[in-house]
Order: sequence, then structure tokens, then C-alpha cells
Amino acid sequence: MTAPLDERDPRDTTHAAAAGTGARPASAAAIRGARRLSPADLAADALERELDESAFDALEAYDDSDHPADEEPTAGSLDLADRAALRRVQGLSTELTDVTEVEYRQIRLERVVLVGVWTEGTVEDAERSLAELARLAETAGSVVVDGLIQRRDRPDPATYIGSGKSRELRDVVVENGADTVIVDGELTPGQLRQLEDVVKVKVVDRTWLILDIFAQHARSREGKAQVSLAQMQYLLPRLRGWGESLSRQGGGAGGSGGGVGTRGPGETKIETDRRRIRTTMSKLRKEIKEMKTARDTQRADRRRHGVPSVVIAGYTNAGKSSLLNQITGAGVLVEDSLFATLDPTVRRATTPGGRDITVADTVGFVRHLPHQLVEAFRSTLEEVTDADLVLHVVDGSDDDPEGQITAVRAVLADIGAQHVPELIVVNKADAADPHVVARILNREPHSTVVSAKTGEGIAHLLTLIEADLPHGAVAIDLVVPYTRGDLVARAHREGELETVEHLEGGTRLVGRVNEPLAGDLVAAAEAATA
Repeated sequence: MTAPLDERDPRDTTHAAAAGTGARPASAAAIRGARRLSPADLAADALERELDESAFDALEAYDDSDHPADEEPTAGSLDLADRAALRRVQGLSTELTDVTEVEYRQIRLERVVLVGVWTEGTVEDAERSLAELARLAETAGSVVVDGLIQRRDRPDPATYIGSGKSRELRDVVVENGADTVIVDGELTPGQLRQLEDVVKVKVVDRTWLILDIFAQHARSREGKAQVSLAQMQYLLPRLRGWGESLSRQGGGAGGSGGGVGTRGPGETKIETDRRRIRTTMSKLRKEIKEMKTARDTQRADRRRHGVPSVVIAGYTNAGKSSLLNQITGAGVLVEDSLFATLDPTVRRATTPGGRDITVADTVGFVRHLPHQLVEAFRSTLEEVTDADLVLHVVDGSDDDPEGQITAVRAVLADIGAQHVPELIVVNKADAADPHVVARILNREPHSTVVSAKTGEGIAHLLTLIEADLPHGAVAIDLVVPYTRGDLVARAHREGELETVEHLEGGTRLVGRVNEPLAGDLVAAAEAATA
């Protein structure tokens, strides 16, 4: 057993040399031998060993799971193993000690102290919000060591929490050896700078924390582009500069004597950074617009074929992906963490009456969802606005399910989806308090209870979905020739048939179908009688 990194003598190389022994994969330190290593080398070796062991643990976890040897792994299980293999390294700090360069390096959350400002509501609401912030921090890979709440009428315009509380926060940071402070709110650039000046460690607000989680979990090209755009929108007004960041470029090859049009003060480094960010944002917007065109084409194709669209929306970690797997067998990633899946997944399903539908999973919502994310993910969230039915999934085991419903409906209204028919689906019935479930059902008459884990209530949910979907707009009563069995099959899948009768000249269909299919059926029936 090797000692933790902070307990080793930097001059002792025996631990590094022995790291490759045993069943674990060998690290680079075992190859380098027993030469004297610098503290930087030791940190790099420890990081490499941690990542090697993480990958080994992830492989063992998958092998020891409930998957039979001959079963093909799903995309979700592979994503979960990959995420476990690349987890953040606890206790190994790679941060700079000079926090004045904070905006120019990647956020790596480690030992963190949480702080929130309680301006309205009850103390339970403030504690609940801070507990959710703790879950967000843990999802990002942090270790939460302490949390503080400050009661104020409004956030302090200088340091957000006030000068006295800032000094108290500094003492807590020193006492716990924390290297990051996370604020439960969005800080202005001035508040961020002044709070860092007091606590002397990196300060991250709730918005950047959520953006950091999204950056970790994005998998598709569209998702990565959307997250990058949101991060740059947040970062642009918060760029700061000291020293070389404020130095100016000389004009022309000869400095100030470079010729006509090149004299005068040059562009500072921070101005160059801002210009590059704006250029990259323009490219990202163009890419997202092109990908939106492809998504719109897919939706139009489904509309043309009369396939109803059902979208699963709800609070993060309410069980949306689990519900999608139960309904369609999609096999997407399922993890007990916030924002586990970001990329939308669309799968086909069949109702009890034999009607084909598409079911789409969307990104989870959260209280105070950053407006940068809503704007960047607008093309993805349009799946909700164009849907025929929204399955609003609520975590029945949560302490405040009504608060979840309110937060999700606020985001739906923000993207213009408040007009879409909604079915409340209270999930996690196996873990929920029956009294809480009864309270939700009483408040929301059009609702049902399911357990995506056990499958309880899924059959009844499919029946409710079928009843809520729009019915065919055109009534039909005609005979389709036997040579057009494809149209009869489409009528079964896409329409609602009251009578199906096999006659001498063909199949008589009575019911309601969508307009495109009705036109094809009428044309086939007229061609047979011509």
C-alpha cells in the first residue's frame, strides 16, 4: 500500500518505483527507475497512477456487473465506464497558486467550500438550494468540505456576501485547506474579482459550475459546440488582465516607425483574447445553425409521415433516461448524478393500440438554469416546442417535487413550449413517500405514477400517451386494393381504424388518418375503380 501523495517524502523515490508491482497496470514511474524525481515529476507520476487505476477500476466494475458474458454492452454502459475511468483525481492539486490568472486556465474543482445568500423564502429553501449546489459540485468531481449561508436583504454589490462574511469565509478556507469557493448564484465580474482578493483562492459561481459539468458530459458534436458557445458567452465579459495581458503590440516592423497607418498604441493581449473569443463564437453559431437545419429536416420528415412526437422533459436526475429506456429499450446512459446525459436521443416506440410514435429525451432542467445554456441549447430544446405531447417527469422521492415542477415549467415557458399538452409523470414510485405522491396527484389532475427502475405503471403510462396524442384529422371509409398492402400497414401504424373488413375487391378501412396518408389512400382506391 503506497502512502498518500501529501504524506510522502519528496526525496523518496521507492514509492514511485514500486507503483508498477501487483495486479495494477504499470505506470511510467516504474519504467524510470529509482532516479531522483522533482516534486513536479512526483505529481505527474501520481496523476498517471491515479488515472491508470481509475481505468482499471472502471473495467473491473463493468466486468463485475450484472452483464452476462455473451451480452453486448449498451451505449449507456460504455459511456458510464468511460466516465468512471476519467474521473477527477481527489487530493491532487494541479492549480496555480496565483489566482489572478484564473480565467486563463481550465476549471478543476477539488476541495471546495460552498457559500450562499439567503434573500427570500424560508431557511429550508436556502438549505435545499445549498444542498443542490453540493450535488452539482460532487457531479463536477469536487469534495465539499464546508458550506455557509449568509442572510441578507440583497447580495452585496462588492463581494456578494459582505466584507465580514468574506473574512469569515477566508478563515474557513484556510482551516479546511480548500482551494476553491463555489457561490450559489451568478457573480458579476467585479464581485468575482473582489471576493477572490479576500479569500485568496479561486472563486467559481453556480453558472460556471453548471457549464463545467456540461463540458464534461457533452458527447455529440452539436452538444460540444453548444456548451463551448455558452462558456464563451459567460467568459467574455469576465476576462481580466495583469502584467503582460495589458502590454501592447508594437505597430509595424519598426515599432512606432512602422509606416503610415501602423503608428500608435497596439492591441493589448486581453483585447486580442476578446477578439479571438468573438471570432470563435461566430464560427460556433454558424456550425450550430447548420446542425439545426439537419435536425429540422428530420422533424419535418417525421411530420410528413404523420408520426406523433413525444418528448420527455423534467428536472435533472428525475429519471428521464431511465424512463426512455423502459419505453423504447434505447440503452442510453443512466447514472445517479445531475446532468448525466445532455445529448438528445430519439427512439421509436409503439403504443398498446399499435400506433408508431417517436420518444425523445432532452437535457435536464434545474433551478436558475444559466440563460447562456438556454440560448445555446435552443435548437435542441426546439424538440419540445414541436412535440405533440410532453412527458413532464418529476422525482417523487425529492424533498420539494412541487419546486421541481415550477422550475421546469419556467424553462418551458422561456423556450415557448407552454402551449404543448403536458402529462405529469411522477417517477421513482418505489422510493417515494406515498403521502407526497398523493399530494402531487391531487395538485396535478392529469398525472400518473411510475417506477422506471421496476417498470411499475409503464403499461398504464403508454395507454395515457395514446389517449393524449392527436387523432387523425381526416375521416375515411374506402376500399384499398390488395396490391397496396403497404398503405394498409401505414393506416394501422399512423391512424386510428374503427373497422377493417376484407372484401372481394380489397380491404375496407373505416377510421381517421392524417392528411398525407388520406391522400395516398384515396388515390389508391380511385385507381382500383378506374
